[in-house]
Amino acid sequence: MDVNAAKVLAAGLCMGLGAIGPALGEGNAVGKALESMARQPEMAGTLRTNMILGCAITETTGIYSLVVALLLLFMKF
Repeated sequence: MDVNAAKVLAAGLCMGLGAIGPALGEGNAVGKALESMARQPEMAGTLRTNMILGCAITETTGIYSLVVALLLLFMKF
């Protein structure tokens, strides 16, 4: 296997596997926040703020995997 092919394969796996966690986490967080908002509409503002903050923190994992994938692609071996 060529070095360039291995780098592209590693970067693709990094992004593919690195995106699964944030996607599941954000979907679960948004689903539970919407369920809570439906049960207690007066808390919607607080729940929305906490949900957005949680999604931003969860998304950092995806951004880290993007950085690692870009490092793998553009690093000289």
